[in-house]
Amino acid sequence: MGDKRIRVLLVDDHQVVRRGLRTFLEIQDDIEVVGEAADGAEGVARTEELKPDVVLMDVKMPGTDGIEALRKLRELANPAKVLIVTSFTEQRTVVPALRAGASGYVYKDVDPEALAGAIRSVHAGHVLLQPEVAVALLSQEEQSGGTGRGTSLTEREREVLGLIADGRSNREIARALVLSEKTVKTHVSNILMKLDLADRTQAALWAVRNGLTN
Repeated sequence: MGDKRIRVLLVDDHQVVRRGLRTFLEIQDDIEVVGEAADGAEGVARTEELKPDVVLMDVKMPGTDGIEALRKLRELANPAKVLIVTSFTEQRTVVPALRAGASGYVYKDVDPEALAGAIRSVHAGHVLLQPEVAVALLSQEEQSGGTGRGTSLTEREREVLGLIADGRSNREIARALVLSEKTVKTHVSNILMKLDLADRTQAALWAVRNGLTN
């Protein structure tokens, strides 16, 4: 597969978890584990060093936890997609991680094939949200008074936003709307700026809330 493999970094303070993840992922033809880290600070440093496509990040770790690591990666404008792999199902744990920039999350007892599928999905630019977490995020948006924005969006931007909410990557949006990927990226940047949103996850939730999904 050569450079077409998805480069993955494992960040978890339990060595046995990292070993289990590595054992399974190394048998996938299109996935390559490029490194490991035992806490969030090391995870940030290794992400900057190794430039993985996807980071599998635990939430609860000693020292720098996964949420703080996510915030640091955002500050650094690191392009790696972060998939939270956690044993914590509480919304108070998962929701902040998504708000900090995670592309989605899975539980540590996830079926191995489903984990591989999740990695491929976030690498393609999709957002993975469990229904109960999406509801929680939307509820928080309501409480923060986030409605009423979006009147300045152009018709094309609204089309792009609807496709983001459908889980489409920039490449897929470009194909659907017969645009270049560069043009789609520009539209996405304008959408985030106009709606005062931090990332595609928040954009997708805004679109769901405002009825822009198909």
